[in-house]
Amino acid sequence: MLTQHNHIVNEFWIAGVNYKRTDACARGEFAINPEQYNQLLSLAPDFGVKDLFVLSTCNRTEIYGIAETSEHLTNLLCNVCHGNKETFDSLAYVKKGNEAIEHLFKVAAGLDSQILGDFEILGQIKIAVKQAKAKGFINTYLERLLNCVMQSSKSVKTNTELSGGTVSVSFAAVQFIKENVQSINEKKIALVGTGKIGKSTCRNLIHYLDTHNITLLNRTAETAFDMAKELNLKSAPIENLSAEISSSEIIIVSTNAQEPVILKEHLVGCGPKLIIDLSVPCNVDPAAASLPGITLLNVDLLSRIKDETLEKRKLEVPKALNIIEEHIAEFNEWCDMRKHVPVLKEVKNKLKSIHIDAALLQNCFNTKEEVAKEQTIQSVINVLATKMRKYNAPGCHYIEAINDYIAYHA
Repeated sequence: MLTQHNHIVNEFWIAGVNYKRTDACARGEFAINPEQYNQLLSLAPDFGVKDLFVLSTCNRTEIYGIAETSEHLTNLLCNVCHGNKETFDSLAYVKKGNEAIEHLFKVAAGLDSQILGDFEILGQIKIAVKQAKAKGFINTYLERLLNCVMQSSKSVKTNTELSGGTVSVSFAAVQFIKENVQSINEKKIALVGTGKIGKSTCRNLIHYLDTHNITLLNRTAETAFDMAKELNLKSAPIENLSAEISSSEIIIVSTNAQEPVILKEHLVGCGPKLIIDLSVPCNVDPAAASLPGITLLNVDLLSRIKDETLEKRKLEVPKALNIIEEHIAEFNEWCDMRKHVPVLKEVKNKLKSIHIDAALLQNCFNTKEEVAKEQTIQSVINVLATKMRKYNAPGCHYIEAINDYIAYHA
């Protein structure tokens, strides 16, 4: 798919773990929160990495970057996450060059998501890139690649039905409740965590289940209070977690803690409960599932819920792949042009030198003429760039460009 690259393509790596080979708890060992991300970026130069970003979601943790070997990236990642390097290496996939580029395009389009076509991934990539760019880790190559990736993903969204219908992990949770819980309006729901996923889940509960019997809890009480007020719900301080767990039939957890916030002992003797853990790493102690009457679901189990929407999405995969191929070809063309940049700069400098020498001989510098000459030089360079790309013969066109410039002023 990609042909003539400059050497930097072969230094582009991706290493990661995802839902295909790991469960939610294992992925949680390598999840990167914002604080850890900042720490990782500050340490990157010590590991020989200057260009990188990290994508950490409930489905995957992947580090993308330019380095001599993948070890530079994986050593950096494992230096800040909770998991160890040996475990990561045993679970991870590593891709290089063209394969890594194609992987990134597919991830951004939702083709590699746990639920096919999950378009939330694009927003997650943007956040990851923004944080890395703010620290100076998105340079020319990565910036161009990511621009093409974003355009490709948006084109897939616009021109296919790959993201058609309503399917996401949060929606799958609501769908499961709808299909498995009777008299939902009589059931009290405790929603722990009011971040992006929590808010999305809450809105789905209200919209699809037509219930407001929901109590919101969050580490920052004001956030839960404001959201509850907006949606006509109840809120409670996180200190009341045990009491809310005891009095609720359904508990949904979407927190971002590194350790479980709901423990087995919270649920002992509390009766039948449906608990849905949307967090990675898991924020509900898996041992709770052993208690009588406790049904515990996590993101892996929810992702197995299939319906006709997903079957329709599968039919759109070939269209999406064709769109991706077109955008990779565009990126390939840019890469081919990058190898000509030194020659183009040399020719431009030479033409400026010719102009300056001529002006000195004539002892004549005029502002309007200077602007016109600059425009002329750029026009010549643009023509040269086109010919170099088409005919791949920079030496001949070097001389031709100088002749073209002289011809403008003959």
